[in-house]
Amino acid sequence: MLPSSIDAQKTNSNQTTHIFKSKLPDIPINNTIPLHTYAFQNLPQVSHRPCLITGDGKTYTYGDTHRASRSFAMGLFNLGIRKGDVIMILLPNSPEFVFSFWAASMLGAVSTVANPSYTFAEIMKQLKATNSKIVITRAMHVHKLKQEEKNTFIVITVDNPPENCMSFSVVSRTEGTLPEVDIDPDDAVTLPFSSGTTGSPKGVVLTHKSLITNMAQLVDGENPNLHMKEEDVVLCVLPLFHIFALHCVMLCSTRVGCTVLLMEKFEMRALLELVEKHRVSVVMAVPPLVVALSKNPEVEEYELSSIRMVLSGGAPLAKNIDKAFHSRFPQAILRQGLGMTESGPVISMSLGFAKYPMTTKLESCGSVVRNTEMKIIDPLTGSSLPYNTSGEICIRGQQIMKGYLNDEKATAEAIDEEGWLHTGDVGYVDNNDEIFIVDRLKELIKFKAFQVAPAELEGLLRSHPSIEDAAVVPQKDDVAGEVPVAFVVRSSTSNNGNSDLITEDAVKDFVAKQVVFYKRLKRIIFVDEIPKTAIGKILRKELKAKL
Repeated sequence: MLPSSIDAQKTNSNQTTHIFKSKLPDIPINNTIPLHTYAFQNLPQVSHRPCLITGDGKTYTYGDTHRASRSFAMGLFNLGIRKGDVIMILLPNSPEFVFSFWAASMLGAVSTVANPSYTFAEIMKQLKATNSKIVITRAMHVHKLKQEEKNTFIVITVDNPPENCMSFSVVSRTEGTLPEVDIDPDDAVTLPFSSGTTGSPKGVVLTHKSLITNMAQLVDGENPNLHMKEEDVVLCVLPLFHIFALHCVMLCSTRVGCTVLLMEKFEMRALLELVEKHRVSVVMAVPPLVVALSKNPEVEEYELSSIRMVLSGGAPLAKNIDKAFHSRFPQAILRQGLGMTESGPVISMSLGFAKYPMTTKLESCGSVVRNTEMKIIDPLTGSSLPYNTSGEICIRGQQIMKGYLNDEKATAEAIDEEGWLHTGDVGYVDNNDEIFIVDRLKELIKFKAFQVAPAELEGLLRSHPSIEDAAVVPQKDDVAGEVPVAFVVRSSTSNNGNSDLITEDAVKDFVAKQVVFYKRLKRIIFVDEIPKTAIGKILRKELKAKL
């Protein structure tokens, strides 16, 4: 007899399709309204409460945050931003990031978020792909936006504006009445970039409906999966340009009425001081931060009993880390979740965070979220698999992406005709309806919580005149989890003698000048050829074995 959380359905081929569902009951979700309306729905009750606190102690109430977002929206409108237009937010964690995101939503516009550490080439690629009309950034990053021809976009800086740039504060002081915009639930609201299951980074179209649905799955209803309360102070040290922090910290906290403590960058002692000072109760983390909290001796110097739950994501936690963690934080819950940008983003989460907690193993990613269907399929045959059998994880629900920006082929490869998103992750569901990840079909390298696409780096390497072929694979790393390593075939036409052979340092420098820090190559291994299948697919397992 099948447990209650799985439905057995008969397909046309007379095969049984095992569909897994959450242990928590489905809830009604009002995802037909704009994202900002939904997020600020409780504004009258929380208007006086702190919404954002900066590292230097400046506080913005919910009323302040909503007014600042509307003011900036009015400024953007007067600069010509209309429904469907795209703005790029090129900022670290800051109040202006938050105001910019909500301002775009209020106009029916779309925000594409980008890492300010990106190089000129990476930023320009995203700018052109999204046709962004405005870039909001800091003065120190403006040099990355200059082109030989005249810019086709306006640059707004949150600090003292350089020549030909506008000031965020001046734009926000624009007077006028914000127009009412007719926003469809299926309109895009944000365009984060992800490498998906394979290939180079692509724009992920997330709609108002997508994000509202996933927020509701986590924080709404009588027994929310992620039980946050108004009095919670949520640490935001993960970058808001990453979907984990954008969704689970900023969006969910706004919906609940929590306080978000913004940290611009990670520095251990500063983090500990702020957690103690502001009595942080909820920490969204990646495994390296969990390790630091569990093992760094500086932690012992601070009073951190306010922490009640830590949610880790982005990569798997190390086995047995819970023992070291709980020796320091006996009062706190430590669990994991699973997500990806394309899934809107959270796929599953430990039920240990629920209002009425249920037992969940630390090694698992919890149970699939509410109002969602999940199945495990055989990657070769596509047939549905039962409990305790590993296969590719697929999910279906109103939270998944609308598709990849201007890429129907990649969208069709990710979302099948029945609406199932193929995640590329390989895992299984145990008898307790908990999800365990064992591998991944996709070729992404996970540097901490950042994605590194081998195809992107391979393309760069092959563009070098002294390189004939290249393949990039992950190598295990104690700190980062995985780092990219390249196997390189030197070009035969450039080898006039050994002195002319390209060196490891030269290859590393060539790539480092064009990519953000976490995409830099850790190691170069020169080989005579890259092993491939008959149809030209790189045999990465063979290369990994050489490591």
